[in-house]
Parts: sequence; structure tokens; C-alpha cells
Amino acid sequence: MVDNQRDYDREYRDRPDRRYSYNFDLVLRKYLLRTLVPHSNPSGRTLELGCYQGDMTELLLEHFPRITVIEASAELCSRVAQRFAGRIAVVHATFEQARIDEEFDQIFLIHTMEHLDDPVAVLSRAREWLAPGGSLFVAVPNAHALSRQIAVRMGLIDFSSAITKSERAHGHRVTYSLDLFEHHLRAAGYDIAHSGGVLLKPLANFQFDKALAAGIVDEAYLDGCYELGKVYPDMCASLYAVCHLRPD
Repeated sequence: MVDNQRDYDREYRDRPDRRYSYNFDLVLRKYLLRTLVPHSNPSGRTLELGCYQGDMTELLLEHFPRITVIEASAELCSRVAQRFAGRIAVVHATFEQARIDEEFDQIFLIHTMEHLDDPVAVLSRAREWLAPGGSLFVAVPNAHALSRQIAVRMGLIDFSSAITKSERAHGHRVTYSLDLFEHHLRAAGYDIAHSGGVLLKPLANFQFDKALAAGIVDEAYLDGCYELGKVYPDMCASLYAVCHLRPD
């Protein structure tokens, strides 16, 4: 059921107890694209569902020439429209209400699915926008990330899939484990071609930011976390899936 009382402009803003975005988020996005882009169509039409301030949009523009963005926050729509003037098409709407008469070769739903009131309904809706033979690329924060499991043992989080007060204030509706993530994708009518975890995550976001700033963590270390994440996907920062429409 859709919550019509949500204030999307308010949800993305930083709060005293928790930032919305960290420098580590940009690092993670780069590794997500390293995983996803090899399965994409570089010349294809691209739809991004949810854009925040356009950091992922900017990375996508390095690979795809034609991008349309759907974003529920009017403030964020204005920011990305100015940031990428003439380079993208911006649709201000919720995913449930958006009207687009175009099909896309690839759709990216990156760290947005956990914000949805009814993720299966939105995923089902996205099927209308996916061209035959196209791919849906999805990524979500991982409930079992190593840093999160450590936080549970420290008593900071009640259990790994819990939604904290600050996460809820930022619009989170679910914290995904791999089984629930894949269940929602299949329930919406997709076949999962590839799935797994991206970037083993031993530190919280703010800890990674401090370690990066101090030079304690460098690119070689991050590359090692990326490669080790392929061995231990359930301990990674994010879960990902590459999906196709299930044949009727």
C-alpha cells in the first residue's frame, strides 16, 4: 500500500543522528557499476529509477548516452536537471504515478528498492518500461553486511534486518537479505540471470570515510574487498541482481 503522506523532499536530507549519503557511497557505486555494466547494452536507452542528487546518474552517463530519470522529490529533480542540463530527461513523479510512453533497454534501480512502500508492485510496473530483451539492474543495502552484523553484536542494532529509527526517517521500508530480495524480484515476474554481493564491508560508512580520508584505506584495499566479496556475497555492502522479463 502506498503512503500518500510521505515527504520525499524531507526524507533525503541529513539528520543530526545520521547522514543520508557518505563518501563511501560513491566508492560503492563505482564497484556496483563495475559489476553491472558488463551485462548492459552500452548504446541502449536507459532509465534510472530514483536519482538522489545525481551521483549515480553521473556515473551512468559515462557508459550510456540516453538517460531518463524518474524521481519523487521535486527538489532533487530540480538539482539533477540543472546539474545535467540537456543531457538527461527528468520526470517528477512517484514510480506508481509516472507516465512514460517509451521502452528502455536497461533500467537501474540502485539503493532505492528499500524505500518503496510496495516494492513488488513497483517492480511489476517497471515491466511496462522494459523493452523486449532488456535488463533490470537492481541493488539494495545488505542486511547481513559484515559491518551490520558487527553492529548487532555491539548492541547498536537489534537484529540485522531491523529498520533503525534514522533509516525509517530517511524513507527505508525494508532491509533486504538475499532471499527476500530475490523473492520480491521473482514475485514481480522477473527471471534472475545474475545475483550476489558487491564489496565486502568490514566498516560502517562513517568509519570508511574516516579511513579513506586518513589514507588507511586505499584503492588496493578496496579492490581486495571487491574481489573477496565474490567469495562472501552475504557479507557485502550491497546485494545486486541482473533480471530479465520472464517469458509469458
